[in-house]
Amino acid sequence: MKTRRYAAVLAVLALTVAGCSEKAGKSDDGKQDAEGVRTGDGVTAKTIPLGVLTDMTGVYASLGKSVTQAQQLWVKQTNAAGGICGRTIELTVRDHGYDPQKAVAAYTELEPKVLGFAQFIGSPFVAAVKQRIDGQDKGLVLPQAWSSSLLGSPYVRVVGATYDVETINAVDFLLAEKRIKKGDKIGHVYFEGDYGENALVGSKYAAKEAGLTVVEQKIKPTDNDMSAQVAALKQAGVKAIVISAGPRQAASLVGVAAAGKFAVPIIGNNSAFAPQLLGTQAGPALTKDYYVAASTLPIGSQEAAPAKLAKEYAAAYPKDGLDNGVVAGYTAAKIYGEVLKKACADKNLTREGIDKALLTLNAFDSGFGLTHDFSDPAAPSTRESLIMKPDKTVPGGLKVVREAQVAKAAESFTIGG
Repeated sequence: MKTRRYAAVLAVLALTVAGCSEKAGKSDDGKQDAEGVRTGDGVTAKTIPLGVLTDMTGVYASLGKSVTQAQQLWVKQTNAAGGICGRTIELTVRDHGYDPQKAVAAYTELEPKVLGFAQFIGSPFVAAVKQRIDGQDKGLVLPQAWSSSLLGSPYVRVVGATYDVETINAVDFLLAEKRIKKGDKIGHVYFEGDYGENALVGSKYAAKEAGLTVVEQKIKPTDNDMSAQVAALKQAGVKAIVISAGPRQAASLVGVAAAGKFAVPIIGNNSAFAPQLLGTQAGPALTKDYYVAASTLPIGSQEAAPAKLAKEYAAAYPKDGLDNGVVAGYTAAKIYGEVLKKACADKNLTREGIDKALLTLNAFDSGFGLTHDFSDPAAPSTRESLIMKPDKTVPGGLKVVREAQVAKAAESFTIGG
């Protein structure tokens, strides 16, 4: 019943914002500054406003805080270096607490005031306003969300592998490490909605290609105790588990499995870990046989860019720990900044100019392990994933155990097909 209510709320909100958009209509005002640069949608002679729709009090609170602070750090550094196009960058932040009504309301409030969004956490919420973004608003959104349902829009652009592709790469890792083999069953615990169900598409495809069977366990974002799911998967005899949920659910799953002596490898999508978990009772189990797939190097990597960012972030926020939200947030901000620079060079600092500029970004190396290609709105910026393992001795709590690569099954996979 709660699942149906949740979906119904999103559907009603999507129709509401779409209807409001159709009534209002919207276009760049096309004003020119003294340098001949066209501007619109909140851009002034002195500022470029960007929105941030984050989760600082809900299921992704720890990651949302890190993503946001990393973007605020980038803004501070960028402005200190002279800004972009002779203007300072301004971020306006709204915390939606992973609540659909708050998320859509915050988007509706900020959209007329900003050029675009450097962050929008939550695939279901982005999907709820995607029709409006595509139809009327046309402001570039770089979501902290990786559902393939977001592909195809020139304005909502996925940074990294989509959940389905990422999950295929995760299952491939378990196969390559000989932790599972043809004929085995694998469990998949996943959130209802775009995130989990898109990841499930990936696990089912990988299973079909490798001769595996998937045992499903759907959960809600409010479910924090995974005892029933572990019991069901243990009874089913699965040899490994994929989890497409949040850090709390991952910790419960791993901890309950360990307590019940259910010793199977568990691998999660990019948002299914937070280093704070290593200080909980689940900590020892997480460092033993838990893995995370993602499209960025971990913040604890000794590569130049992550090491530099870790030092700068720690100096800016000495009371806060490091996690991969720092890398994800900073990467998205850097991409937005590069697009703004290109749009400025084209003398078109409007939403239309921003969207055109992004299409030219076909080999962007953020320094965090992968090169991103934004030339095709129907594709994620990469199909590669790194595999990481929790390690409490490393800043940010993750170390790389397999470098970025794309599984053969992920290469042949037709996204959205």
